[in-house]
Amino acid sequence: MPDEHTSDGHEGHDHPDNGHDSVSHGAEPLGPVDEAPLHAAVDALAAALHDYIGTAVGVRSEFGASEADEDPRVLALEARISTLNAQVYDALHGSLGMHPDLTSLVWASDEELGAGGDADAPPAPEVAEPFYLGFVVGPGSTPDTSLDSVIDFLDNAGEQVVAALAEAGFDIPEWAASRGEAADFEGYGDAADDPTDGSL
Repeated sequence: MPDEHTSDGHEGHDHPDNGHDSVSHGAEPLGPVDEAPLHAAVDALAAALHDYIGTAVGVRSEFGASEADEDPRVLALEARISTLNAQVYDALHGSLGMHPDLTSLVWASDEELGAGGDADAPPAPEVAEPFYLGFVVGPGSTPDTSLDSVIDFLDNAGEQVVAALAEAGFDIPEWAASRGEAADFEGYGDAADDPTDGSL
């Protein structure tokens, strides 16, 4: 489960003596470390994830997706998994002095992940991809609001999104507001295959 991070890499986490034990956070190698508590923390997290899968499958067989998301049994297990994620972090941090980022969500294919790949290899550089935000818009409620004016609204919104992305450090080589089908960004995938009715 993803969590929010503060400057020390973990939300709501207090470390005694500023969390920097002289041994585990020292500049020298640690030498032998007892791995049993670390594996125990991971085993507890894995068991909770298996419980979550069983519960989620059962709840989803009875309810719709939105209801299942809000089911108390599901929410309770999500809270438990968040706590166990924190315990894995604490176990590694306390024993090794490291600040592991183990809860980020990254979508990648099996080929990109690679079975038995080099763990020390730098991540592959990301390439530009098209993103779409689609709307289905019905006629306006007054005579002076026609569907032709929708593209103006989308243009204005697109400019704000581009400004926000640029401020966040992203490069936006192209952007477009379109009507009827996704804009075709040549070189960034086949946008014509995207079922989105409108895009930014």
